[in-house]
Amino acid sequence: MEKINFIVPAINCGHCVQTIKTELLDLEGVSEVTADAETKQVKVVYDNPATEASIKNLLKEINYPVQE
Repeated sequence: MEKINFIVPAINCGHCVQTIKTELLDLEGVSEVTADAETKQVKVVYDNPATEASIKNLLKEINYPVQE
């Protein structure tokens, strides 16, 4: 089981947080998602077949790109 933290500058409100949680939890292998609009952080717990790249790609697809 892997844990990763991202900074996602586009998070502005509770709706953003809920959208990110819903979408990421639908990704196979993702077991836990915590997002915070105040700190702009997204924390993800995942296992195979999810990868850091697939999580970043999904966030980009739903218009919440990760800060590099």
